[in-house]
Amino acid sequence: MKHQEGYLKSARDANIYYQCWLPEGDPKAVLLVVHGLAEHSGRYMNVVNHFVPKGYAVYGIDHFGHGKSDGDRVYVERFDDFVQTLKIYSDMIQGWQPGQPIFLVGHSMGGLIGAAYLLEYQDEMTGAVLSGPGVKVPDDTSSVTILAAKVMSFVSPKSGVIQLDAGAISQDPAVVDAYVNDPLVYTGKITARLGAEMLATMQHVTDQAAGISLPLLIVQGGADALVDPSGAQMLYDQVSSEDKTLKIYEGFYHEVLNEPEREQVLGDIESWLEAHLASA
Repeated sequence: MKHQEGYLKSARDANIYYQCWLPEGDPKAVLLVVHGLAEHSGRYMNVVNHFVPKGYAVYGIDHFGHGKSDGDRVYVERFDDFVQTLKIYSDMIQGWQPGQPIFLVGHSMGGLIGAAYLLEYQDEMTGAVLSGPGVKVPDDTSSVTILAAKVMSFVSPKSGVIQLDAGAISQDPAVVDAYVNDPLVYTGKITARLGAEMLATMQHVTDQAAGISLPLLIVQGGADALVDPSGAQMLYDQVSSEDKTLKIYEGFYHEVLNEPEREQVLGDIESWLEAHLASA
């Protein structure tokens, strides 16, 4: 396995960290990992260690304001900055791996970024895997709350408003401990601007989901307390993909790829990928 890393210029000319893990010889496909809120691409070693020995190349990026990339922590001017920076990286990958099948793998906020990306650029992808995608405005979010978020985003965009519950990511205590003690994970409050931008993008994806038509696999923890599990069902129901699969893992927490039974999820993803490579 070969590891490479570097920096690219984002849609707003910031330095954005990227890295990749490559198999020996030519890869049979590329997995483009899009990480979630407050974390970074280095937390996907379960994916790397499972798929690279099987001949996949895994590419990851740290979003603006995350991990090793520039920017105020968990802040972004516009959510589309994430999408357009991912487009820059995807173009680079296509140059490095010409003609290779590329599957987008997005988790949580990365699933929201991924869904927004697919609405614009799905023709570049062979398929997509979305894990615990944060694509649905929570049912208990009132119009007043959404309006207040917009006002706060304008008046005090970098103010902290919401803090994630680290204990809700996984039932594996070692995963939670590693998360809390990872210096590249941000454990403070999410900024008002990013929160408002996420809500607006959730509404956009909900309204436009029928525009997604490529092969799609959605994996979702049934006991997810960070993302409403019904969002996965909503997305599954509304996309126009004829080839779509939804797997809900009952009792699993938010990070299904980091649960004690993670090998079951990784195996299911592998089977799906292999089937789509065979039919490509």
